[in-house]
Amino acid sequence: MKVVVQRVKSAAVKNDTIHNKIGQGYCLLVGLKASDTEEDAKVLAKKIANARLFEDVSGKLNDNIQQIDGEILSISQFTLYANVKKGNRPSFTDAMHPTEAEQLYEKFNSYLTDLGINVETGEFGTDMSIDIQNEGPVTVIYESEDGKII
Repeated sequence: MKVVVQRVKSAAVKNDTIHNKIGQGYCLLVGLKASDTEEDAKVLAKKIANARLFEDVSGKLNDNIQQIDGEILSISQFTLYANVKKGNRPSFTDAMHPTEAEQLYEKFNSYLTDLGINVETGEFGTDMSIDIQNEGPVTVIYESEDGKII
């Protein structure tokens, strides 16, 4: 499981049926591969919730999302598992099947919510427009395999 975490001043997602937005917090791009498990989702949710990616009063990255009362906009992003080794068109065979991926993506978001964070989402499996106002910019990639951070 791979999650690109972008610290944002604000972020919004929209298509024909939804429009969700957040203020300060994280925009997450969440990629799921075929071998990912609930344990991967749990460890990444906890790691991201506790990540100290916000500046404290001294200007150091010491505060986590809960300390700044931040929010999360979580977007499913199967293209994070694109294989570009051969040819010019990426292959997505490593990505989890959409039916299973949607269930695990929803569980990941619920783990974040259980940790006390407001989580807004995009619409799984659809084309969306995403507006992100990066802050910093601070972008960190978190990855888990076999229930462990790698």
